[in-house]
Amino acid sequence: MTIQPDTKNWTWVLERPCEECGFDAAGWFREDVEHAARTQGDVWTRLLADPRVRERLLADQWSALEYGCHVRDVFRLALFRTRLMLDEDEPRFPNWDQDETAVADRYAEQDPAVVTAELVEAAEGFADVLAEVGAAAAGTWERGGLRSDGARFTVESFARYLIHDPIHHVVDVERGYAVSGG
Repeated sequence: MTIQPDTKNWTWVLERPCEECGFDAAGWFREDVEHAARTQGDVWTRLLADPRVRERLLADQWSALEYGCHVRDVFRLALFRTRLMLDEDEPRFPNWDQDETAVADRYAEQDPAVVTAELVEAAEGFADVLAEVGAAAAGTWERGGLRSDGARFTVESFARYLIHDPIHHVVDVERGYAVSGG
């Protein structure tokens, strides 16, 4: 089954709640994101240990393994982009096509145990850089950067925007598991 590429501009999650997963960025403090990133490792460890991890349980969604690979890469990208904002003045982020990456990196063929370890490491790395920002000089949270489509983020808005992705995909995977009886 082929899944349609995601063409949504998800920056709207900074302005209003996500109807699909309930995430509301307005209710998140920047310190909450660090904690949430750290807890994602435990959540995804559980999801990726399920025997159905490779199955696409819903017609319009990836398998838990594919979502886990995506979330791992989202955290890696978050760390990279956050570091860019901290090291450069108003950097422009290189484009990232998540659907192209899923195909090129063969998400569906990866080892769930390896993906789990890499996802935990990437989530912790992102949380660690947020902890550094929290301990840094005033104004560090306001440093900015530009996505390739021109969307401007600060470190703080990027963190709140970013954490929606893994949280949202937990809901996607749990929905698939629930439909298949588990």
